[in-house]
Amino acid sequence: MKLVGIAGSIEDKSYNRLLLKFIANHFSDMVDIEILDIQDVPMFNQSDDQTEGEAVQYLKRKIMQADGVIIATPEHNHTITAALKSVIEWLSFKIHPMSGKPVLIVGASYYDQGSSRAQLNLRQILESPGVDAVVMPGNEFLLGEVKQAFDDQNNLKDARTVSFLGETLGKFLKFVKMVNAMDAEAHADDWKNEDLEAKGEVETTIKGVNMHAADWVEQAAAKTHAAEGDDYVKLDRGVLTVNQLNWFLNSMPMELTYADANNQFLYYNHQMDGDKMLASRTPAQAGNPLADCHPKRAVPGVKRAVHMLRTGETDLFKLPVPGIPNKYVMHYYQALHDDKGEYKGINEFVLDLLPIVKYYLKQTGQMLAPDPDAKTDAVSGASSKAKETKPDAAPAVDDVSGASADTEAAPEVPTKPATPDVDSVSGASAK
Repeated sequence: MKLVGIAGSIEDKSYNRLLLKFIANHFSDMVDIEILDIQDVPMFNQSDDQTEGEAVQYLKRKIMQADGVIIATPEHNHTITAALKSVIEWLSFKIHPMSGKPVLIVGASYYDQGSSRAQLNLRQILESPGVDAVVMPGNEFLLGEVKQAFDDQNNLKDARTVSFLGETLGKFLKFVKMVNAMDAEAHADDWKNEDLEAKGEVETTIKGVNMHAADWVEQAAAKTHAAEGDDYVKLDRGVLTVNQLNWFLNSMPMELTYADANNQFLYYNHQMDGDKMLASRTPAQAGNPLADCHPKRAVPGVKRAVHMLRTGETDLFKLPVPGIPNKYVMHYYQALHDDKGEYKGINEFVLDLLPIVKYYLKQTGQMLAPDPDAKTDAVSGASSKAKETKPDAAPAVDDVSGASADTEAAPEVPTKPATPDVDSVSGASAK
């Protein structure tokens, strides 16, 4: 489990930040806690919208990626600090990363009441509409007379205080699991709303070009005055011409496909006869919404898989495609993110693993032998952060070509591995 800790102070020497660091270090065997600072967050000003600023977006990403949040609040005039209030305003103005997020409130103060009134004030704010955090009831941790509470190594001196803090944290971890399980159940059908028709728009959507046009690539290039041929393109770490990029990508020992965050199929490499490809593509498919790249029976599974990649439930699907003589073909679906961690689409790469395995065995003088204790998933191989608790929740899907684990007789998303259908787009034959 991963939590983030936020100290509601921008002071250079903050006892509440010190308290969070002690929790993170002393209880590291129980939970992983990352401490976030709020010094760089500007004061809230609706007329000067900083929602997209790096400081606010950083907090948003970290909170959304975490299972829960611990907030350590000082007490200023019986309330939380102006800095913490400002942070919460930004996180509830146009973005809402705290919504449904389990929160534990702790706090330290110079006096014996231990920020009790500030904690009550913070609880009311966090439970207000727009913030909608799920604050753990009771179990308040109030550290009073904080100037005398820590030793020279920044550890809490009193053993009973440490014990009570551990009990409180343990209860919070159970609370986090319960809240997140309820949230997962409430959103269990959200994948059904995944738009494979690409009806929406993302910042890179090329408007005014028919997605279904067979010459979409040519029309889109003309519309955007796209670089081509010997025009140079500056990449993260290199400068290449468009021709060099095409040569480079087509030389890859795998088939690559890219679908953007709007579920529009934008690119594939290895333009050769379809029957020579492991996952057949046609020039006319480029630009199509993903819904047009699959048989209808596969659409529920595709929606489920794309939704899991989009929401971060998993970052990678692995799908073997059996039934191809003398080959062991693997389809991988990797979620793509920008440098801010925002979801930007799917990289599908397809390759035959058998030549790699054979080369390795020849070079090392080894041979394959069956493992009598192995339990293999011959169809899905889906790797998911949630697999330990939901091993059969991830559908086995070929996101772009349409190879799917669902069957014509069972159109619902499967709950256990099944035999793949014939892929009407890629041509992968399945027994």
